[in-house]
Amino acid sequence: PGVRENDIVALSNQMLYEMGSDDVEAINAISGERCSPHPHNFTDRMFRPGDQAFFDILQSYQGYRTCYYRTFNVGTATSEQNDAYIQCREWLDKAIELIKPGVSTDVVAKAWPKAEEFGFESEMQAFGLQFGHGLGLALHERPIISRLVSLENPMEIKTGMVFALETYCPAKDGVSAARIEEEVVVTDQGCKVISLFPADELPIANRY
Repeated sequence: PGVRENDIVALSNQMLYEMGSDDVEAINAISGERCSPHPHNFTDRMFRPGDQAFFDILQSYQGYRTCYYRTFNVGTATSEQNDAYIQCREWLDKAIELIKPGVSTDVVAKAWPKAEEFGFESEMQAFGLQFGHGLGLALHERPIISRLVSLENPMEIKTGMVFALETYCPAKDGVSAARIEEEVVVTDQGCKVISLFPADELPIANRY
């Protein structure tokens, strides 16, 4: 509590460059009532006890991009916040299970909820929230996985492709939300998660 979103962004930029990043494209830091609906920026808002907060790391190392979200709670979590995280994780795991050579992107997109099912009027409004994108020398490469584009324009998933898969679930309290993103590489057997920071359960920062 008391640390600001922009403080996290500053510290993250410093750490990434010190560890060898060659380009920090953006750090998204979103907390509290700003979690829902989902913006893609940061402010000088201070973290408060009980906040849900999520962060996106977009940078490159030796020319190759990263893109992954992690959600945390500050001090404690409500049942609504925890439920949102569990649902967000389930949607993500469904997509991970489906990623394998020969599967088309529309099959993966159909595993995610329709826009109306998580509070949006159209797939255009919800674009980028239940989302997958190729990842490599650029941040957003083909194939794109989304109900907006994949249902009518599917592409085949092939061995060696690298994806960032991301899901978003608003909490029933009307302000909190969970956001999780994993990076995966497609193998002959399916796909392997290559993002290392654990995200199976909702982490509590400075629990009290």
